[in-house]
Amino acid sequence: MNLNEMGAAAKQAAFTLGQLATSRKDQVLNAMANALLANQTQLLQANAQDLATAKVKPSMLDRLKLDEDRIQAMATGLRQVANLPDPIGNIDGGFTNEAGLVISKQRVPLGVIGMIYEARPNVTVDAAALCFKSGNAVILRGGKEAIQSNQALTKILQDVLKMQALPEAAIQLVSDTSHETARALMQLNDYLDVLIPRGSGSFIKTVVRTATVPVIETGAGNCHIYVDESADLAMAVRIIVNAKTQRPSVCNAMEKLIINEKVAKSFLPAIAKALAPYQVELRGDTAARKILPLITPATEADWETEYNDYILAIKVVPDLASAINHINRYNTQHSEAIITNNYQHSVQFTQQIDAAVVYVNASTRFTDGFEFGFGAEIGISTQKLHARGPMGLRELTTTKYVVLGTGQIRE
Repeated sequence: MNLNEMGAAAKQAAFTLGQLATSRKDQVLNAMANALLANQTQLLQANAQDLATAKVKPSMLDRLKLDEDRIQAMATGLRQVANLPDPIGNIDGGFTNEAGLVISKQRVPLGVIGMIYEARPNVTVDAAALCFKSGNAVILRGGKEAIQSNQALTKILQDVLKMQALPEAAIQLVSDTSHETARALMQLNDYLDVLIPRGSGSFIKTVVRTATVPVIETGAGNCHIYVDESADLAMAVRIIVNAKTQRPSVCNAMEKLIINEKVAKSFLPAIAKALAPYQVELRGDTAARKILPLITPATEADWETEYNDYILAIKVVPDLASAINHINRYNTQHSEAIITNNYQHSVQFTQQIDAAVVYVNASTRFTDGFEFGFGAEIGISTQKLHARGPMGLRELTTTKYVVLGTGQIRE
């Protein structure tokens, strides 16, 4: 099918999904989880083909790779979404106006959602699960690096839909990974209600510039951790090592360390030593390099860059206000953290930092729909309309007003 045919089929499927009972949707999601586990060998073989041909930097291979644990995690995510409350039909509020009309605000699906993303096959399942539970059809377009994995995953999910007598067009994958087809999907206004991109900052900017379909910006994460003068430095080391090295290729990984000058002299050698086993390349401003002379000088471009790699830029600042100003200038409004034992500083940081998620004494790696209890996430919105932060089921709905009358007319 071409994109217009896929869009038309998705629109019809979305109508069917919007009418499904919660119990029926949950039954299908659990069947999908079972099917993933039953087809692990097939999935690993498809993923091995992708890994063998992918032309990406080593740190990005981690996003692409599937193993038994990750397949199990995808199945668990499906089951968790099945166990979540269904937002469809929920009443956000209601009132009676002067004419006696009973007006209520109901949650309804968005309709047809387009997902365009890079080399992360788990997004295929997360997006399918959340869209299905929230009554939306989804058209998926993954990167060429993950095409074999995505095709295998989509076929398994569609086979379950077919067995359950539901339209396979509820979950569709665009197999053509050309730029021309991606552009066409971004402009499929007759059928897509919203487009959600996931990937690097440059990728998302390209989608925003190209799309004529409404876009929810997600993902780009130039994330900072500020070590305050009152910080527990041992705690700071643990948090920074986790935030930088656990999975450096993901959007909630730490990219910049901002440190108060009062503790920089003692803390920077400690964090350099802690990061050394992971071969993290350190880049620093003039003040940082006075303490760590061997690190690379940081340029203006460093402060703006989301590395997705074992690289960390360091800036020394005189006070909290300077840290906040620097972060708000260069961040991507994703996730920012302060390590401090000063309550007033923590309050000031959380109030003044402009980001979707702000942490006190915790790793930025927790910005994740799974960790927030959403079962999975469709993405992490870094904009302010229509959703912000990790996007779960509720963020894939909109509202409509239902008005009940008894024969009223407007005079």
